[in-house]
Amino acid sequence: MSEGTMQRRAQREERHQRAKRLNRVLVCAAAVPVMLVAAGCSSDSGSGDSTDKAAKAAASASASPSPTVEAAAYGKLPEPCKALSKKTLEDLVPESKSGKEGKSDDISTRAGCAWDSLDNNGVKGSQFRWLNVSMLRFESDVTRGPADKLAQEYYEKQIQDAQAAEGAKGVKSEPVSGTGDQATAVQYDLKKKEGTFKQQTIVARVENVVVTLDYNGAGLAGDKTPSAADLLKDAKKAAKEAVAAVSEANGAGGGKAGGAPSKSASKSPSQSPSKEAADKPSKSPSQSASEKPAAKS
Repeated sequence: MSEGTMQRRAQREERHQRAKRLNRVLVCAAAVPVMLVAAGCSSDSGSGDSTDKAAKAAASASASPSPTVEAAAYGKLPEPCKALSKKTLEDLVPESKSGKEGKSDDISTRAGCAWDSLDNNGVKGSQFRWLNVSMLRFESDVTRGPADKLAQEYYEKQIQDAQAAEGAKGVKSEPVSGTGDQATAVQYDLKKKEGTFKQQTIVARVENVVVTLDYNGAGLAGDKTPSAADLLKDAKKAAKEAVAAVSEANGAGGGKAGGAPSKSASKSPSQSPSKEAADKPSKSPSQSASEKPAAKS
């Protein structure tokens, strides 16, 4: 084979190898867009799924109902100094001329009235009586709960406060029937320099209102100490009357005053209001008594 023939064969072989390499490059180049398209489709699909999920979450959130709570049963309170009948006041505080209404920023929410009586019998001594009625009404609140539940918590706290009164001796408690949804009587003695005061506290709840009635008596200047049993009987009568006044003020005709307890009576409390929520006179019964003349000489 001549040298020229060998050279031409080598040239053909070289051209053939170059052609194969070029073909492979073109094939790979053609495959790249396909991969890009596939990757692009995959990316679009993921973005669409994410957008759909976000849209569904937003729609679900907007469709969720706003929190609600049952409305309060009672929307107002009676005039505190008119919550008890004239006959009841004559029986419990016979020497009282009028009641002293407690201070309140909103009488539809909190109200109170106090009476005191001193039956001065000269050298035979005197009989002192003190009566106070306070009422606190609760509103339903989305964060704190329904009004009757809040009232029940305050009712329980009022009882505890009465049982833990400073200087109280011989504390006794008992349930009171026929007065609102639930009621409790707390009795104890307070011994002061003026005499022994027999304290009776009735705490009652009717729906979303708590009524606290304080009644005490003492024999001053050597007069005999009144009967705790008699005082308690009078206090229960007055508390029942005050509870009925709450129902009547709301157009309920006093139906809850002597009826069966409502379902809410079994509910547990949520958040306790402060002790200062109810307006009571700043003076204690013994302080009021000491400002009265003990007896005529």
